[in-house]
Amino acid sequence: MSGTSSGIVGKSLGDRIILLAVVAAGMIMVLPILWVVGLSFKLNAELKLDTNSVFHVPYTIKNYADVFGGSNVFRWFLNSLIVSSGMTLGVLILSSLAGYGFARLRFPGRDILFVIVLFGLAVPEQAVIVARHQIFSMLRLHNTYPGLILPGLAAPFGVFLMTQYFREIPKELDEAALLDNASRFKIFWTVLLPLTIPAQATLGVFTFLGAWNDYLWPLISATKKDMYTITTGIASMQMNFAQTEGLGFLMAQAVFAGLPTLAVYLFFQKYIVTAVSGYAVR
Repeated sequence: MSGTSSGIVGKSLGDRIILLAVVAAGMIMVLPILWVVGLSFKLNAELKLDTNSVFHVPYTIKNYADVFGGSNVFRWFLNSLIVSSGMTLGVLILSSLAGYGFARLRFPGRDILFVIVLFGLAVPEQAVIVARHQIFSMLRLHNTYPGLILPGLAAPFGVFLMTQYFREIPKELDEAALLDNASRFKIFWTVLLPLTIPAQATLGVFTFLGAWNDYLWPLISATKKDMYTITTGIASMQMNFAQTEGLGFLMAQAVFAGLPTLAVYLFFQKYIVTAVSGYAVR
């Protein structure tokens, strides 16, 4: 009995240590966010004198009032929303169709083509950025929404994720539907696709966050101020107008820009947990 009790106590102590370590790591990750939020509620004049003034009153909402009152943030916000939503929708459609094809259909060269798709995971974006820029220049797609969306539709990870998820679904469902004279598309649309919602939600969240936070390609493709995304727009203000606009105003813009990503993650969190736990069980 004593050995069992000491084992339980030791396990409880180990769990507490792990929990404390996770909490400490979480606090370290949250501190920069809290610092940005705190700066956004301070007067710009005070921050010019000392950024440590963030730790004491007074605080103000003037910076947020200035954001809502008259700046280009809303235009950049709309651009990012259109680009991120369009890219997410496109990736989900193409990855689901490709994943179904690789997992359920037999056609010549299927395995070789799947390996070629996976090779895309090993190619960094920077390696093709020059060629992509030249192609989009020839097609006159710079400073357009298609020019910002189309590169992101090539998603090897999305194809891999959906292929693996479709493979885990029992093939007996397809066979039963075929016996009822259902077409391949009907099987895909009404039988299998609803079962992949956790994987689609996970892929959609990661795609949306990646598109929203993307900086390199919008910096190259969007050269007109009206076509800036939120990342390039805020970066342009930081580089050119930080001294005149004020640090607090800049931080308020950053907080405003980060709210959609937080909302998307919180809304789809349960689907992400379901998808991850499903793979863990398998």
